[in-house]
Amino acid sequence: MPQQVQGVIAPGKNEPVRVETIVIPDPGPGEAVVKIQACGVCHTDLHYKQGGINDEFPFLLGHEAAGVVESVGEGVTDVAPGDFVILNWRAVCGQCRACLRGRPWYCFDTHNAQQKMTLLDGTELSPALGIGAFAEKTLVASGQCTKVDPEVAPEVAGLLGCGVMAGIGAAINTGQVGRGDSVAVIGCGGVGDAAIAGSRLAGAAKIIAVDIDDRKLETAKKMGATHTVNSRSTDPIEAIRALTDGNGADVVIEAVGRPETYEQAFYARDLAGTVVLVGVPTPDMKLELPLLDVFGRGGSLKSSWYGDCLPSRDFPMLVDLHQQGRLDLAAFVTETIGLGDIEQAFARMRDGDVLRSVVVF
Repeated sequence: MPQQVQGVIAPGKNEPVRVETIVIPDPGPGEAVVKIQACGVCHTDLHYKQGGINDEFPFLLGHEAAGVVESVGEGVTDVAPGDFVILNWRAVCGQCRACLRGRPWYCFDTHNAQQKMTLLDGTELSPALGIGAFAEKTLVASGQCTKVDPEVAPEVAGLLGCGVMAGIGAAINTGQVGRGDSVAVIGCGGVGDAAIAGSRLAGAAKIIAVDIDDRKLETAKKMGATHTVNSRSTDPIEAIRALTDGNGADVVIEAVGRPETYEQAFYARDLAGTVVLVGVPTPDMKLELPLLDVFGRGGSLKSSWYGDCLPSRDFPMLVDLHQQGRLDLAAFVTETIGLGDIEQAFARMRDGDVLRSVVVF
């Protein structure tokens, strides 16, 4: 029968979040109920709260999560009750043209749970990225559950569900950073620092971190940056070129999502280099570049959605690297908090005081 749990909703645009009683239905065909153990506070949740994604309020926030499968619906065979899982927001269909071509990370028909979670009065909730994990339990499509080693701590495992995977994937999957490459990362928040960590994993020889906050640049060094540039006081294009023998970086990863920083990334890359956009822009933003420069510089301009990841492939691999001591996921966790502390966590995020706040249940 349906369960009642506590969860955090965004009731309206820019309104403070609040803890409410959430009704979780029994899982239907292809669905699973997951008991959440930890969930990171991601900037995308703040975007939802601000109305930057869509206006389908109220939202059940939270999506960067790990927990244990409690129950499954009819036809579910990929996970079972008791499995420790990381939740993902790209449950691939296996049948669309991208999946059939062997490129499931581009799936055009990813899916979520069909049933709706609600408030006590029956008001339907829109779960953030189809997950809604700022709650003691949530309902998802079973394909959104990726089994990993249960020995890994939930507060670090859950980070792979969004920000850390997006950044590492932007470097390794989308940017295809290779041994000896030079890489510049513009924007050193959680995603940017993950791109730095991913570039180090891939064997980049030079990793240049760019930000306007010296605190973030210091953290970027700990994640693997070999050089830092404060773009508030220094032209980042000239600085990156100076650090790469005047050529520009082989791969420039833009982790801010603004036209100004994208233009910096475009001109800071080598002539045949790659620009990867992983920062999320807002719908009103527009980019203007001389078309002749786009034509004349060659190389690649790519966007990276969720780090072009395939959760079933990438999550277990990154957990293994963490357990081997080669990927310090714990370094991304600034603080652990309770369910009632999320509004304050958003404020600390805006002020640049945290890399990741993680709700622990």
